[in-house]
Amino acid sequence: MPDKKIAILIGPPGSGKGTQAKLLAERFDLKYLGSGDTLRKRIKKPDFTGEKLAKVLEEGSLAPSFVVIKLLLDELEKFKEEKGFKGVVLDGWTRILSEAVFLDEALSWYGWDRDTKAVFIRISPEESYNRLTKRRQCKKCGNIIPWVGEFKEIERCNKCEGELATRIDDNSDSIKRRLEEFEKETVPALEYYRKKEKLFEVDGERSIEKVFEDVLKIFT
Repeated sequence: MPDKKIAILIGPPGSGKGTQAKLLAERFDLKYLGSGDTLRKRIKKPDFTGEKLAKVLEEGSLAPSFVVIKLLLDELEKFKEEKGFKGVVLDGWTRILSEAVFLDEALSWYGWDRDTKAVFIRISPEESYNRLTKRRQCKKCGNIIPWVGEFKEIERCNKCEGELATRIDDNSDSIKRRLEEFEKETVPALEYYRKKEKLFEVDGERSIEKVFEDVLKIFT
């Protein structure tokens, strides 16, 4: 029996994979490792890579794979040395096929490859576009309010009562570009996991609770 849980959450923009990743980590007391959070932490380091990375992300471009993989390996090394480590939920680390292959090699290196399951939160391009153009973010605490279920009725932030507004990067051109990138770059990574029989698909066009029920079934 696997003694660790290694979950890789994949989904198009607006699929809610970040929400599901955090719920999964909380349920099983796993580490949550989001690529976005890790990159934002890295740009605060005042060196060449930190400063250049900040410019790249500000332009809306993807961080180069070698930086992404380096950051990921540093975190995995820490987990390997940590006593009581139960596993990790990886969110946003397999944007392209080569990153999926590198991640697979890393997990094999640490002896976790047999514990790995990749979960694809599936929604249509139309649903993705609709959610992204309508979701909101709190101006005060940064909490993102998804356009799904009961969250559609929220008028103030459900965490701090702050004012809600549309995110700057959730504009039509930006969303179309991100959806095109997902089809071109991330779908091949999905096929990679499918061929290795590690891919599990979940219908993401339902409430957060219903989606999580199916995600849980994969890990129990």
